[in-house]
Amino acid sequence: MYLQGNLQAIFDALYHMGVIDPVLEMDWGQALDQMDAHADEFFRVLNVVNSHQDDLEELMLSLKKFDNKTLSYLAMEVAREYADYHSRETLH
Repeated sequence: MYLQGNLQAIFDALYHMGVIDPVLEMDWGQALDQMDAHADEFFRVLNVVNSHQDDLEELMLSLKKFDNKTLSYLAMEVAREYADYHSRETLH
């Protein structure tokens, strides 16, 4: 399962929840190495995000049900998707 839809809405929700700044300071290599152990929860959060992007308040309420580690993985995935999108744009 992949992130779908409006990455900006997901980023905005995570930013307002205070998730983004701590993620920017963490060691992503180490965190991503541990991600497999949280794959089930990560896929759950992707499902929630993909179905609640149209309403920022509803999205944030739904995301508050997840722990900080899962939300951090989501923030990293949003960043990777942004980077992938922008790298494709510069190639064309």
